[in-house]
Amino acid sequence: MTDIDLDSLSLDELKALQKDVNKAVENYDAKRKQEAQAEVEAKARELGFTLAELVDGTGKASKKGKAPQPAKYRHPENASLTWSGRGRQPGWIKDALENGTSLDELLIEPKGSS
Repeated sequence: MTDIDLDSLSLDELKALQKDVNKAVENYDAKRKQEAQAEVEAKARELGFTLAELVDGTGKASKKGKAPQPAKYRHPENASLTWSGRGRQPGWIKDALENGTSLDELLIEPKGSS
């Protein structure tokens, strides 16, 4: 390793050196992470999985990139409010159910109309 006489450097030279060292550390870390990821991905493929399947923990591929589900329910008065029927119920669905409206009444395409 090169010995640098830090006492002989000006403040501007010290700051430039610090910037260069920080950049070198970032590049080193990024390279190590990239190498580790490639190694882990290769091992996952060897075992018949994708890395996403193993990291997700469910044994299924990640949901990233999947298309959103089509709307299944529509607000009776405001057609711009829809819900796919998955995930947390929107407030307008909860309100309708509390007021005696059934989910079937909010279906975009009611059963038996096909």
